[in-house]
Amino acid sequence: MAPPRRIGHAALVCLLLAIGGWQVSTAGWIHAKAWLAQRLLASAWQETAANGNATKPWPWADTHPLARLRVPAHGIDQIVLAGSSGSSLAFAPGHVDGSPAPGEPGLSLIGGHRDTHFAFLENVVSGDWLTIETSDGRIQPFRVTDSRIVDSRQTRLDPTGESPALALVTCYPFNAVMPGGPLRYVVFAEAAG
Repeated sequence: MAPPRRIGHAALVCLLLAIGGWQVSTAGWIHAKAWLAQRLLASAWQETAANGNATKPWPWADTHPLARLRVPAHGIDQIVLAGSSGSSLAFAPGHVDGSPAPGEPGLSLIGGHRDTHFAFLENVVSGDWLTIETSDGRIQPFRVTDSRIVDSRQTRLDPTGESPALALVTCYPFNAVMPGGPLRYVVFAEAAG
């Protein structure tokens, strides 16, 4: 018969292996879900652009593709969803309700998570080019003009304006351990051409 101490060690090893396996499978599931979501978003975007009707990426979605954001210098090609709720931002950047649609006159606000879709903002510099493609096929080029850190408790972005402009907004700092906080990193871009 094995001593109780060995049985305890064996049980601990089994428990640690089970926890490790659970963690690895959870990480795998998150990546698989993200991969599938991007395929469904791309398909919904193609259907939206083809027929002009907002197409949900999956039947229970509370959002739909609104635009396509490309930032060639950083290898970015992302679908922008309608709305910026947590359930939308889990899958893609989201257009903030109450601001003009991307490509329309005024300051369009698009939010995204700093550790996923908008992590690239940390490397964007003034002069970088980006484009917004709307569901009717229009492509509007933009040039980055500024980036700054703002306190969301004290700063409000004014969506009014004569020409199309963008504000890409994410939480700050990029490497924060704890999510949330009042600071935001904002990249501003103005319509070009």
